[in-house]
Order: sequence, then structure tokens, then C-alpha cells
Amino acid sequence: MRRNHRRLEVWQDSIGLVEEIYRATRCFPSSETYGLSGQMRRAAVSVPSNIAEVFARDGTRELLRFLGIAAGSLSELDTLIELARRLGFLNNTTELEKQLDEVSGKLMGLQASLRRRLDA
Repeated sequence: MRRNHRRLEVWQDSIGLVEEIYRATRCFPSSETYGLSGQMRRAAVSVPSNIAEVFARDGTRELLRFLGIAAGSLSELDTLIELARRLGFLNNTTELEKQLDEVSGKLMGLQASLRRRLDA
């Protein structure tokens, strides 16, 4: 199996974001195990999973589709972090938001690069 996705900074950074989400949600109330905590974890895991899946596919359009799914998961995660903050489950979200922005920027850069290749 080729695992080229592991060399991508965006994949590596998104794995780091998943780790931070898991750490942050450990302190959530047990009543949130299948609620907000679980949803945040699923959205976070979806990002590197979809990036990895991209590299098992052929064709630029297919790549862009999975990167779009990853971007959607990042937007969902952003909303869930905000909800967790407003509900008092997370006090300081600055570091999580910074990581989210870094992953989002790199993902958008990869998408733009692939779109240029598609248009060429």
C-alpha cells in the first residue's frame, strides 16, 4: 500500500488537530459522550480520513470532491467548537481555532493547486 498522504503537511496537521480535539473533549460531561463530544470527534477524524482517501483515488475531480468533504468537516468542527465554548465545555478555544485555521489554509491551498491543474 502506498501511503503518500502521510507526507502532506495538511494531513499531518489535521492528525494533530484530531489529537487536540480528543484531549479537549475528555473533560466534557458524560452526558455529552454521544452528543457534542462524539460529534466533534467524528468531524475532526473525518478531515485526515478524507485527505488520506484522496490519495487512493484517481482523477483530479475525484480528489477535489474528497478535499471538499474534508473542508466541510472543518467548517462543522468550527461550529461545534463554538457551541462547546458557549455551553461552557471549553474555556479557551484560541489554540484549537488556530490549528483549525492552519489546516483550513493548507487544505484550501491544496484545492487551489488541484483546480489550477484541472484548468490547465
